[in-house]
Amino acid sequence: MTALRCIGIAAFLVASANARAQETVITIENFTFNPAEVAIKPGTIVTWKNADDIPHSVVEAAAKFRSKALDTGETFTMTFASAGEIAYFCGLHPFMMGKINIKP
Repeated sequence: MTALRCIGIAAFLVASANARAQETVITIENFTFNPAEVAIKPGTIVTWKNADDIPHSVVEAAAKFRSKALDTGETFTMTFASAGEIAYFCGLHPFMMGKINIKP
């Protein structure tokens, strides 16, 4: 294999890896969001997964998004494209709060 071809293959693999969106999982357990605060880059996919045995929901504090009530094992996914800070809480248990910091 020529050096030029190896460089081309390496460039393709790097570009393919960069094209995949980053993912973050927030687990809902014991009436908490875990982790309660995350820092991500724009374009990151965030998935909340309910690991409690009762329903929970995810509600953005400024009412920009809201999940349905998530039963045990169910998930809710959002992609955050722009930099900023997102505060959210459980619509069924408002004392449960979390924060997402989106930084370039």
